[in-house]
Parts: sequence; structure tokens; C-alpha cells
Amino acid sequence: MYLGLDLGTSELKALLLADDHGVVGVAHAALTLQRPQPQWSEQQPQAWADALDVVMAALRVRHPDAMRSVRAIGLSGHMHGAVLLDAANAVLRPAILWNDGRSAAQCEAFTRAVPELARITGNLAMPGFTAPKLLWVREHEPEIFARTRRVLLPKDWLRLHMSGEAVSDMSDASGTLWLDVAQRDWSDALLAASGLTREHMPRLVEGSAVSATLKPEMAQRWGLTAGIPIAGGGGDNAASAVGMGLVSPGQGFLSLGTSGVIFVCSDGFTPNPARAVHAFCHALPGRWHQMSVMLSAASSVDWAVRSFGFADVPGFFHAAASLDDGARAQAPLFLPYLSGERSPHNDAQARGVLYGLTPAHSRADIAYAVVEGVGYGLRDGLDTLSRPPGAKPLSLVGGGARSAWWSQLLADILQAPLALGVGGESGGALGAARLAWLADGGDEAAVCTVPPRRGLFTPGEGTAALHQPRLERFRAVYGALRPVFAQGVQ
Repeated sequence: MYLGLDLGTSELKALLLADDHGVVGVAHAALTLQRPQPQWSEQQPQAWADALDVVMAALRVRHPDAMRSVRAIGLSGHMHGAVLLDAANAVLRPAILWNDGRSAAQCEAFTRAVPELARITGNLAMPGFTAPKLLWVREHEPEIFARTRRVLLPKDWLRLHMSGEAVSDMSDASGTLWLDVAQRDWSDALLAASGLTREHMPRLVEGSAVSATLKPEMAQRWGLTAGIPIAGGGGDNAASAVGMGLVSPGQGFLSLGTSGVIFVCSDGFTPNPARAVHAFCHALPGRWHQMSVMLSAASSVDWAVRSFGFADVPGFFHAAASLDDGARAQAPLFLPYLSGERSPHNDAQARGVLYGLTPAHSRADIAYAVVEGVGYGLRDGLDTLSRPPGAKPLSLVGGGARSAWWSQLLADILQAPLALGVGGESGGALGAARLAWLADGGDEAAVCTVPPRRGLFTPGEGTAALHQPRLERFRAVYGALRPVFAQGVQ
């Protein structure tokens, strides 16, 4: 039995995986964001520890025998966050998260300070990454920066909490802007430009390697065996890919979580920073991946449900799906940049926009505009990635994949088939459990299998022509507004 823990932005998920690939149990604990100022996004690490106790207690009550049989633990989590610790490993301030946009000025300064940044990391400096966050702290909270002795990513803080060891894996470390991604090692030049050294960084391991062991007191509290190993794990997207068996070049997925991600595996380091494509290490040795990221995918749906008075998410999708093709063609356009945007614009100042509203438009029109706009944002990202013609379907994962109607709309917009696998909604938690299995000596070919397919969404005939005019208008609206966004207009 293997335990996977996935620290998401809105919840912590725990999953028990048997060695026949059966999911024995799942538990969830909700998390909330704090936004004390515009563009800020923070969480208290203690909330993650509290959520961990909640999911472990739930699994112990529901599956005590399975918990006693756990042989290893794997970790997955949202990337790019900054947890600052003092010499006693005490948290110095709330963690700054991946969707925090406060450090745009620091990105520019970092790029000027290290002209070879994109060559070393394969990525542009963006506010979501970890290094600019530390530069912001150094400038605006110098007393906190002076006391900082260690910087950890969110899931790695959970590892420290569980084991006492400060360790990260290659995939998650790729999102810091401190890793030489081709060499899979910290870059002394990038650390120095941030006022840091290797002493501030966790030890690095591959995602499928043993990183630490569980503290005895934690094992006793949760009904686990003392001393079981904790795998290196992975950033949420790399772990999700492992969970879906996407470990070979050309395989990929579309994730519809808080953010929207399109991920494609590669066997080498293939950066494309000019289009704001992320080039990261995979969670398995000797492999890398490309990734386009939009910051507000399913979170745009959540915003619209709250803001326009829908009773729930299913009701929102029912309204959006009620429009026929004629009404869709007349619907407003939605720019889904509620928290700025990464791929392909690298524009932290971008904002959400409803364009073309008239008195004739209803809540249903707005609902359709939102889901369509997220699709167009994803299409912008897909068009930046290296995928061979006739590539295999993208696997579909994340909470947004629960809507078959939206999944079909996205296939039509992307003009790419989308495959829904059994257990795809488990995402990073399943991948984390598989990485634990590998750390326990599992064979990669036997562990990293592709789950059975339970759905396939293929682009409908004529849908390319239906969406092309609105896609072009969507892009034109952003292009026209980018200078306005740059002025800081809220």
C-alpha cells in the first residue's frame, strides 16, 4: 500500500494506492487563500499541517488496515511558493504562493542582473516563480529576509514537518528560477543574484528516490509504520503526469484546476522562453517536459458562480450549455486573466475582461463567455508547445474535467482530442503514491501505466471554423488592452 499526498491551493488530498493499482481510499481537507492586498496570494503553512492531520485521521478511521500496510509516502504540491524559515525552522511569514503577482519589478531586475537566466533555467522570470518573491521580500521586508536561513517550496515544508529533513525534488525545484534545469542542480550564480547560497536551499533528489523517513511520533499519530520512507515526489503537474502514466516523449495532458496547464513530456531540455513556455525537469530521472500555464482556469468558473449568483457549479454549466450556436456567436468575450497571465503573454498586469456586453445578454451568455474564454486562453498556450502532428490525445485531469460538456467544448476549441482516464480526477495524489511505489523499489514500466480510458472527446466537425473568428477577436482584444494593463489600471 502506498500513500500519496497532494497539497493543492484549495485542498489537501490524500490517496491510498494498492499494488494492484486500485485506489483504496481518498480524503480531502479544504484550504483557503488570503489576499491581503491586490495581486497578493498567501497561505499559512500551519494550515497545511492542520489539513494533513484531518486527512490522515479520516483515512485512519476509514481504512485502518490499509494505513498499517503503507510502505512509503509520496508528495505532490503546487509549485513556486516561498516558505521562509529561520535558523530554528520556524516560519517567518505567510507563504507567498504561485499565483501571487506582486514581484513584477523584481523579475525585471533579476533578468538584468543575470542575463543568462533564460539559458540556465529555460524560463523567463515571472512573478509566479520563487526567486522574484525572495527579491521582493529582500526589498520590502528586509528584517524578514535577514532572518531567513532556509527557503522551501510548499510540499517540501510538509516533508520537513513530517520528517525533519529539508529536501526537494528536481521537478518542483525547476520552478524556483534557482535550478540549472539541464544539469539538475542548483545554480550558484542565480542564488547569488538573489542574496542566497546553497546553504539556504534544500537537498535535491529525484522524485522517485527516497528523500527522508517519517518521524516516529507522526507514524504513531496516524496509524502508520514508523520509519517508512518518503519519496522525493514532484511538483503537482509532473506528479499528475506520473499518475496518468505520461512519462514518454510526446505524451501530455490538460489540467483543469485552479490554474490551467498543458504539459508535454520530452527526453531532453527543450526551452522556449520567448513564448513564456516553461521547460522543467520531470519527476523521473533523465526526463524533462514543456508546459504552458494560464493562471485562472477553473478559478474563473468559481469566480463567475459567486459573482453572478449561480446556485452551484453544475447550474453554471447548465446555463452555459443552453446557448445554441447562434447565441454563442453573439456572446460577449471573456479574457480570463483574473490574476494576470503566464503563457504565452507573461503579463502580471493583465486583468479579467468581459467585452461586448449588451442589454440583451443574460447570465447564460456570461457563463458561456467564461468557459469559452478559458478555452481560448488554453489554446494560446497549446499553440506554443512542440507537439508532432498526429500526436496522441491529451489526457484530461483536474476538477474542471468533471463536466463532459466543457470537456467537449475544449476539444473543439483546442482542435485536439482529449482522453479521460479512470482515476484522472486524482491527479497529483495518484502520481505521488506512484512515486512512493517507485521509491520502494517498484519497476517503472509496471508502476507508471496509463489508466484505462473512460471517455474520449474529439473535435466536432466544423468546430474549427466556428471558433476561429471568436478566437481571433479574443486575441485582438487582449492585444488592444495590453498597453492599458501596463498602466496598472485595475
